[in-house]
Amino acid sequence: MTLQALYHDDALLVLDKPPGLLCVPGRGTDKQDCLSARAQALWPDALTVHRLDMATSGLVVMGRGPVAQRQLSQAFEQRLTHKRYTAVVHGDVWASTGLAQGVIDAPLTVDWPNRPRSKVCADTGKPSTTHWRILAKTQTPHGPVTRLALQPITGRTHQLRVHLLHMGHPIVGDALYAPDPTHSPRLLLHAECLALPHPSSGQALHFESPCPF
Repeated sequence: MTLQALYHDDALLVLDKPPGLLCVPGRGTDKQDCLSARAQALWPDALTVHRLDMATSGLVVMGRGPVAQRQLSQAFEQRLTHKRYTAVVHGDVWASTGLAQGVIDAPLTVDWPNRPRSKVCADTGKPSTTHWRILAKTQTPHGPVTRLALQPITGRTHQLRVHLLHMGHPIVGDALYAPDPTHSPRLLLHAECLALPHPSSGQALHFESPCPF
């Protein structure tokens, strides 16, 4: 699969990751093909700044060289970036909540006995916040599903997947967290929008990747 950048200059790469591709190498020779390796084959100075789950598609940025990587990492840490995802979840969110939008505040931690899963834990979890907004509802042969726009304020491992499970509406196609992942051949979660300051100039940049489902 040929890797194409949505944007690139001497400091920044913006890539559109397909589902099923790791962001960084995993353990084992069969897990060396990944987004970072493909990017470095074209731009040898490309360095990882953040990640998407293997099953998630959408926008990923990389810094070209350690200075740009550090600047971009600081922008994420200081919440100077804006991320929006689209997800399709099981169930009718309006019927269960009576709301068109809302906020999930639920602390998250790694579920060590069941890695790589994460879980909500009031005692040991780190503060985690996700904003959600209903986009549409559809009736399928398997029951109702709801399309949501999601904005993670924090960036915990599997945050969106676990928060929506905690809400009672797991993402369709989620083999780790959904009760029945057979309704979709892929996880219906896509990183659709990303806004961030350019690592060199500070210019506000905005990128979009149309949702493929």
